[in-house]
Amino acid sequence: MPEFENPAHAMAGAEIGPTITAMFKDGPLEASSIETEVLEGRPPKTLDATADDGSTCRYCLEGWVQSSRSAVYTFLYRV
Repeated sequence: MPEFENPAHAMAGAEIGPTITAMFKDGPLEASSIETEVLEGRPPKTLDATADDGSTCRYCLEGWVQSSRSAVYTFLYRV
């Protein structure tokens, strides 16, 4: 399962704000999802997530309008 690359998640005891489910539409993480923090009331524009082979994949928010507790992301490239 991919993990969100965010130093705040690595801090023990750190309080996490509201989250959304980031769903990956295509690319190496197609059909998987992760929980990620909402930034300034919106899903993050880009996410870096770790693939099964250990590489890091960058995804971009597919659409600016999101109306639920999830957001769809599309693959950009491996970092």
